Amino acid sequence: MNYDTSLLSYFMQAGLVVKAVMLVLVSASIFSWTYILQRMFYLRGVGKSAGRFEQAFWSGEDLAKLYAGGQRKQILEGLEAIFHAGFKEFLRFRKQAGSAMDLVMENTKRAMRVAQMREQDKLEAHLPFLAIVGSTSPYVGLFGTVWGIMQAFRALANVQQATISMVAPGIAEALIATALGLFAAIPAVIAYNRFITDIGRLMNRFDAFEEEFTNILIRQSQQNPARMEIVE
Repeated sequence: MNYDTSLLSYFMQAGLVVKAVMLVLVSASIFSWTYILQRMFYLRGVGKSAGRFEQAFWSGEDLAKLYAGGQRKQILEGLEAIFHAGFKEFLRFRKQAGSAMDLVMENTKRAMRVAQMREQDKLEAHLPFLAIVGSTSPYVGLFGTVWGIMQAFRALANVQQATISMVAPGIAEALIATALGLFAAIPAVIAYNRFITDIGRLMNRFDAFEEEFTNILIRQSQQNPARMEIVE
């Protein structure tokens, strides 16, 4: 007896439960790759945006002018969003008479920390889905395999003489579920770990910028307070 060994043939010959498992795993893989590509381009864009902003920030451009330029943008991301939130809070408290420098800087740091948390939430979007796919897909595939093998051996109980040609197709169909589970899980796990590492580096970069920016605000406020004024 000849068998068509294509994946589509295996899918069509599989039982209902195994088919459902295969469809779930294929869907999970498609969504995973969609999120992987989206996160990859987004994180790359945030990194490049941070580099451009750092170049402008350390070029000696006036902080008030840099802040005014950010106000004209509809969307702020990464370091620029953190800078904008901190400088806005700094200017707001500076205008209040009798505000101590410690209080001003404490609220400035708090504003930057809140902005950083928002940016971190954006960076980590869809990562929980990748983690779920990476951790559960092999088990879902294994369930489909076990179920398919159970059905194959149950069918053998109704025949007088079992041969390898009778058992092999059913087992092969069942093992496709495990293969699909690994196919969905491996890219998801690799991408998740890579993205977590990249996000951690960005967070360290943001933390370093906040400390440096705070020191600059304190120094310039003491040296030239008028330079920090801007009309909001």
